[in-house]
Amino acid sequence: MGRAFEYRKATKLKRWGHMAKTFTRLGKQIAIAVKAGGPEPENNPTLRSVIATCKRENMPKDNIERAIKNAMGKDQSDYKGMTYEGYGPHGVAVFVDTLTDNTTRTVADVRSVFNKFGGNLGTTGSLAFLFDHKCVFTFKKKDGVDMEELILDLIDYNVEDEFDEDPEEGTITIYGDPKSYAAIQKHLEECGFEDVGGDFTYIPNDLKDVTDEQRETIDKMVERLEEFDDVQTVYTNMRPSEE
Repeated sequence: MGRAFEYRKATKLKRWGHMAKTFTRLGKQIAIAVKAGGPEPENNPTLRSVIATCKRENMPKDNIERAIKNAMGKDQSDYKGMTYEGYGPHGVAVFVDTLTDNTTRTVADVRSVFNKFGGNLGTTGSLAFLFDHKCVFTFKKKDGVDMEELILDLIDYNVEDEFDEDPEEGTITIYGDPKSYAAIQKHLEECGFEDVGGDFTYIPNDLKDVTDEQRETIDKMVERLEEFDDVQTVYTNMRPSEE
């Protein structure tokens, strides 16, 4: 498995364990997709992708349908994606991905946690050199698929030649240029792959080693950030625990 897969697996197992939080996160993504392209999945590629991710995360069908219905309501607030970045304790870089309807509230919440743990919230883009921004697609593997040929077909979209396979789930995960998200999804669907779920992620390109004591402090900071409903995902460049 590649570094991207191992990093995502470690952070996902640790931080997406709270089912209610995961469903809230996905519900906001559904709302954004519906407002941008309508409530019908067959006519809205982004919504199809989010629903596929919902299914993979075992989000009940009723929850998905309710989220779509709520997104169509006139009183629903518009969410805006905002990323906050800075250094946490022990020099560890921290990216905070949010979806919010009140940026003033969200930045205040995020800054309060950075301050509490002795960190510093920086300006947007200040830590971009430490992370690779990628779009990620996970889909069911088809019998007889030639992955080298598929990757070659997607090379124009800057899809990495390194891909990850999960034998237990029977899925393939590929990484590409975020700007090519729609084109990659379209190609995969045209090739007949099912349940094509897409997302965006930040992969650290320089992992930082920490002691067990330092890890405990950083983990507490991340957990505190993730208590806020506006926070979608928190990324750090701390090397994942081998446990």
